[in-house]
Amino acid sequence: MTALRGIDVRLRLARLLCVTDARRTTGDLSAFAAGVMGAGVDVVQLRDERASDSDKLSALDVLRTAALRRQGLVSVYADPELAREFGADVLHLPKGRPDAAKARRYVHRWAKLGRSCYTVADVDAALADDDIDYLSVGPAFGGLPLFGRPPGLDLVRHAARAAPPHAAGAKPWFAIGGITLDTLDQVLEAGARRVAVGRAISAADDPEAAAGSFGDRLRAAWGDGMDDFVIDVLNPRR
Repeated sequence: MTALRGIDVRLRLARLLCVTDARRTTGDLSAFAAGVMGAGVDVVQLRDERASDSDKLSALDVLRTAALRRQGLVSVYADPELAREFGADVLHLPKGRPDAAKARRYVHRWAKLGRSCYTVADVDAALADDDIDYLSVGPAFGGLPLFGRPPGLDLVRHAARAAPPHAAGAKPWFAIGGITLDTLDQVLEAGARRVAVGRAISAADDPEAAAGSFGDRLRAAWGDGMDDFVIDVLNPRR
């Protein structure tokens, strides 16, 4: 578990989440994590289905070292047992599994739970679930069709209406799925102010530069209408 600035504050102020594997092929996880988190990534989420539990724990420890230097967050994906062993501050749950109330038993009292949302019903259910603290919404681009078509930007627009990013009491959510620097403006125009990015950073020729570009553009988007939100988050009793 990490301390410093509160986990809730760090999550609410987060703009950029990066999804990565353990980078065993390149062997540069430590340098990668330090670089992207120094350049603008606020949350890094480990997803590596081919890694063993021990490899995942080692990778998570590397990510946490980088995150502590920047007061960032590290997210465990889909595995409450791993989250408990790691002492995770953030556990992200796929759609439908496991039940959030059960998953919460595996993490410390200040930890935050996220939920993947692919439909309007998913978004509405996650917003209504007291055990869910934040959402991912998408895929905004590409992905497998759900109920005949991908959710796309319409789902992002719904999330923006249901949980306006500038509303201090609204749950934070990240648009996700196929987001690149070329498509980021469309996501922002749809109402998102937080995004989750995978290959556009992790597979970039220069991940640090890519993270910096995403971070700069999100920071600029936050400058328009988000100042009061930031003040409310940092000074909730003003």
